[in-house]
Amino acid sequence: MRFTGVMNDIMCIRQFASIVNAVARLSKTCVLRITATHLYLIANEAGIVNSSPGLWAELDQGHFFNVFNMGGVSEENNEIFLEMEPDTLSKTLSSFTSTQTAARFLKIKLTKKHSPCLTLEVELPSLSVHARIVVHDVPVRPLPRRQWSLYQEPEMPQCDTSLYLPPLKQLRHVVERMKTQASHITLAGNRRGTLVLSMSTDTVTVSTYFRHLSMPTWDRDDGGREGEPEELRSATVDIKRLALFLTGEQIGPSKVICNIVEGRLIHMFLLHEDVTLQYFLPAATNVY
Repeated sequence: MRFTGVMNDIMCIRQFASIVNAVARLSKTCVLRITATHLYLIANEAGIVNSSPGLWAELDQGHFFNVFNMGGVSEENNEIFLEMEPDTLSKTLSSFTSTQTAARFLKIKLTKKHSPCLTLEVELPSLSVHARIVVHDVPVRPLPRRQWSLYQEPEMPQCDTSLYLPPLKQLRHVVERMKTQASHITLAGNRRGTLVLSMSTDTVTVSTYFRHLSMPTWDRDDGGREGEPEELRSATVDIKRLALFLTGEQIGPSKVICNIVEGRLIHMFLLHEDVTLQYFLPAATNVY
């Protein structure tokens, strides 16, 4: 197996760092899947319907990399699967993407030193005429082919309601306030563009309404859905995990879709021109 990728654009380097940081907030471990056309950051989470990945981030390599060379385990299976701790990679990237130490280029290479690593080579600004090169090694574990099936793209759930979310910053402000009072939050939506965020304790119930939201085209066909369009469909999830997802605003998504499978699942779908990120929040039971 071999992989080498080079980024020469500081904005692409920062965007890549933001994506890895978002994944690191949501999962302690993940799998980096490398193909000829895309990079994927994938995490399996307990409690997800059908044992599908709980997090799926897909990056178009042509947008991020000026140079990209890879070779998989074989010609027939031209892919690489590497297990890693995204927080380690995130901290490494953060160390040279600040305004003061903006990297001029970033080279990522799969190497084998004492153990397999992603070796990051960075050129940083220097006061002298000589380039300042910094090298970091991020440990990885290549996955055998028998485990690849665990990290395939999850199927879109058959949802009861699907809505485009309001700006994540606005939504995060609401969720952060509710998080100080409760451990779970209920998201409810209908096919009239209404989204309700609510939490309840023994002493207080708080609800926030967002109305006239747009809906994805697949939700405008009511075929097979029961109930009136005004009927709210809901699922209750861990509020801390939802709050962590909402920090994805740093990626700068163009749209974020919330799919609700009543009583079972919240599926978040973050969309950007060259990046998509899916996050699955299983519904909690016996909360209230």
